[in-house]
Amino acid sequence: MSPEAHSAPRSLAEALRARDDSSLAALLRSRPDLITPVPTDLTQLATRAGTRASVLRALERLDRFALQTAEALAVAPDPASYDTLLGLMSGDAGDETVAGALPRAVGTLREQALVWGDDDRLRLVRTARELLAPSPQHPSPTGLGPTVQEATSGMSPGRIQEIVTAAGLPSTHDSVSAVAALTALFTHRKKMAKLLAGAPEAAREVLSRLVWGPPYGQVTAEPAAHLRWLLDRGLLLPTTPGTVVLPREVALHLRGGRAHRTPEPLPPAVAPAAAHGAQVVDATAAGQAFTALATVEELLKEWHEGGPPVLRAGGLSVRDLKRTAVALDVSEPVAAFWTELAYAAGLVASDGEADERYAATPAYDEWLELPPAERWARLAQAWLTATRTAGLVGGRDAKDRTLSALGPGLDRSAAPEVRHRVLSLLAALPQGAAPDTESLLARLRWERPLRGARRDGEDDLRSRLARWTLSEAELLGVTGRGALSAHGRALLGAPAAGPSPATAPGPSPATAPGPSSATARGAGAAGAPAGSAASSAADSGPGDKLPVHHHRPPARLTPLPAAEQAVATAAAARLLAPLLPEPLDHVLLQADLTAVAPGPLRRPLADTLGVLADVESKGGATVYRFTPASVRRALDAGRTAADLHAFLAEHSRTPVPQPLAYLIDDVARRHGRLRVGAASAYVRCDDDTLLNEILADRRAAALRLRRLAPTVLAAQSDPAALLEGLRAMGYAPAAESAEGDVLVTRAHAHRTPPRTAPEPVPDGPPPPDATLLGAAIRAIRAGDMAATTPRKPVGEHAGEPPAVGELPRTSSAETLATMQAAVLTGDSLWIGYVNAEGAASQRVIAPIRVEGGFVTAYDHTADEVRTFPLHRITGVAELADD
Repeated sequence: MSPEAHSAPRSLAEALRARDDSSLAALLRSRPDLITPVPTDLTQLATRAGTRASVLRALERLDRFALQTAEALAVAPDPASYDTLLGLMSGDAGDETVAGALPRAVGTLREQALVWGDDDRLRLVRTARELLAPSPQHPSPTGLGPTVQEATSGMSPGRIQEIVTAAGLPSTHDSVSAVAALTALFTHRKKMAKLLAGAPEAAREVLSRLVWGPPYGQVTAEPAAHLRWLLDRGLLLPTTPGTVVLPREVALHLRGGRAHRTPEPLPPAVAPAAAHGAQVVDATAAGQAFTALATVEELLKEWHEGGPPVLRAGGLSVRDLKRTAVALDVSEPVAAFWTELAYAAGLVASDGEADERYAATPAYDEWLELPPAERWARLAQAWLTATRTAGLVGGRDAKDRTLSALGPGLDRSAAPEVRHRVLSLLAALPQGAAPDTESLLARLRWERPLRGARRDGEDDLRSRLARWTLSEAELLGVTGRGALSAHGRALLGAPAAGPSPATAPGPSPATAPGPSSATARGAGAAGAPAGSAASSAADSGPGDKLPVHHHRPPARLTPLPAAEQAVATAAAARLLAPLLPEPLDHVLLQADLTAVAPGPLRRPLADTLGVLADVESKGGATVYRFTPASVRRALDAGRTAADLHAFLAEHSRTPVPQPLAYLIDDVARRHGRLRVGAASAYVRCDDDTLLNEILADRRAAALRLRRLAPTVLAAQSDPAALLEGLRAMGYAPAAESAEGDVLVTRAHAHRTPPRTAPEPVPDGPPPPDATLLGAAIRAIRAGDMAATTPRKPVGEHAGEPPAVGELPRTSSAETLATMQAAVLTGDSLWIGYVNAEGAASQRVIAPIRVEGGFVTAYDHTADEVRTFPLHRITGVAELADD
């Protein structure tokens, strides 16, 4: 046997053992579920990498061409050579684009431990083959059926010999050789062409209908002549009564050797739909960012004194969502987005009281004190990383219950990844370009075909998330006119401008590698399109470690780690700050009892004006309307007429109009003449004529007033209802305390106890950082060393080789004697050790001294000097001499 053959890995564990640390790190980074918890050795890592759940997760994260490559390997012989795989992917005629992209796909599958072995013996892991190989219950995406050997497994030997004879082959002595001969015929291009040349036209038409799948068809008990011709020659083979199948070898011949009808080696390009100037995009996005801040503030002002009640099942009722939409002057889906955004940012939560309501959190007051750009950055980061999905509001869950805003069931773990990826694709377009939505969705489906499969003609979840991302990014001001803004690009951590090579339409085709170009194949010579893991382990010579060639994608497929995202968010805030309008300290008063704010107002001015006047319209300039009710509201809040005149004179760039001054004086003159207090309730006034007027008014009948004294009326309703009733009649009563003082009514700010923002629901274990990866790889290497180090037989099995993974078992006396001898000779030993928690492990140690019931030794598995209690050592064995 040649050294090359001898060094070929015989299992996935051996293939992993041949990898270097950077290649193992790439595997654990691309499949983080393998590191939770950290495997004890490489054998356990290989076992975990072959479990169904882990393989399914890995397959879901493959791009379309890598998945097509895995599907081709699932229908190829096991093992298959690289040339066989290339033939299945490019066909007999060949395809330079496919040949150029195939090394990258094979490298991706190798890196993720879905494929192992050298180029002449590529093996798909067993679980992946079971998932992707064709079966009657689970047809293969290739449309291929079973092989001749699989389809004839239950057929009688006599019938097999009849098929061989009808196909023009000599009869054989057994079924195995007969099936082999039939398979050889079907895989021989010239002989198959000659056989099919004699087929009836109707028979060739049947084959053409089955060739691209599904490969199964129905036949009657007495098939037609053209079907009988196909059945007699094994071109169709029976599976169950009334069902026939097209053998895989026949289908591949008819397809010209291709496993897939349409290989897709290159990702579809994201086409720009419109182009705008960079300054226009940034200005538009900044204006929308300012609107977003104003909308969130307006939402929380609506809930200032306590928001809508929390449903028993959680969330907002449909009625409350409609009220919120009317208050914000937006549609209900947009209102759901703003409420969910405030919730994700930790600005709103339930108060936890007996009659539970939504209210602003203390974090909202802190948020209000931040500069506008930083407030926006906090909202944008919360949106980018949140798994709660506002677009689902109004839909139905699995139990046909309505999904409500702020309620349960809105988390979708794929949302952050899709948002980040959509923005990354926008960042790859020329600056100022807005994408064509359909081309963007096609790109996303290419990058995650298993997660982006269409069902029943409707968009899949990822496509819907992408559409929602585009609209939400525009609402939030991350994009402007559909194009990514400069601060949106910074939020993503993308380069300042210009398209990214890795997110361009695809990799440049490379020349198909020849039989000796193993390194190019493993390294991904064709480049790596975005959406795929591009680093892989290359094939190598015997005994060499498998090198890994990493392609650094400028635009990440997955969201940034928390620390990097914080840096990117701060950079976005710095870029946005100069684009936001400066708050103004003045308004323009007009004679029609309105005030125009030509821009955003400083907070004290905006708060006071919001009490003194009602907002009539919003937009680039906000219009406020002064009414008797709004002026009375300011007087109720403790302001005097003189205060209001001074306030307006200070903050108006125009003289205070006479109608407005008269309005303030008139309301102030009448304000408080009537006093409402609590007995049950009463009204008192020094002017008994005014009280007579009220008693004579029919509208006062509901208040059930009666005179107690010339200046006092009693009511059978509470003071609040009495105040509202009199105000509805056009009066301006004032509430008074038990001491007779006028009560100043200010809005009571209702706040929840301190609340944390909702935690995103992760899509599996988070990617490990460099520190965890380094520690995990050291632990796996050390455990593997302990498990695979050759050792001498011990104890009663001294004549037998020790079983792999079995702890050594020796008596206490033998353990102590062996340890003392190793101290003198300096030899290393293999021990079994049980820690205080009862967990057993294998270790390779070099004893330094033995005393007091303890052995101090250098632990090769932990790479440190440690002390072990002798009573916890199950046994000891010397390492083999070789």
